[in-house]
Amino acid sequence: MTETATLELTDVPQVYKRHVFACFQQRPPTHPRGSCGAAGAQPLWERLGKQIEAAGQRDIVMTAAGCMSFCQAGPIMVVYPEGVWYQPRTPEDIDEIVSTHLVGGALVERLVIVPRI
Repeated sequence: MTETATLELTDVPQVYKRHVFACFQQRPPTHPRGSCGAAGAQPLWERLGKQIEAAGQRDIVMTAAGCMSFCQAGPIMVVYPEGVWYQPRTPEDIDEIVSTHLVGGALVERLVIVPRI
């Protein structure tokens, strides 16, 4: 007789409805590539985290990311599973992304960017 292994709930990775990666790269202000941090990302990402939490949706998560290679466009974030890139500039932009896209499922067209490789 073999023993069957059982998984505890904490052993199973959480699957999210939406996963936001926000660039937290910080370079000196004089760096030629720039950075999201130097472009003022920190207060936007703090607001993003608070707004996601306030929405009460446990199936939406935010992860701090390093450089996402579009430094001059920063601050930038990408939302999966859609793979939509956003370029928020104001706290109100963050609020709109959370309510319209993360919770509501519709794109915020005016803030969408298409990275060129």
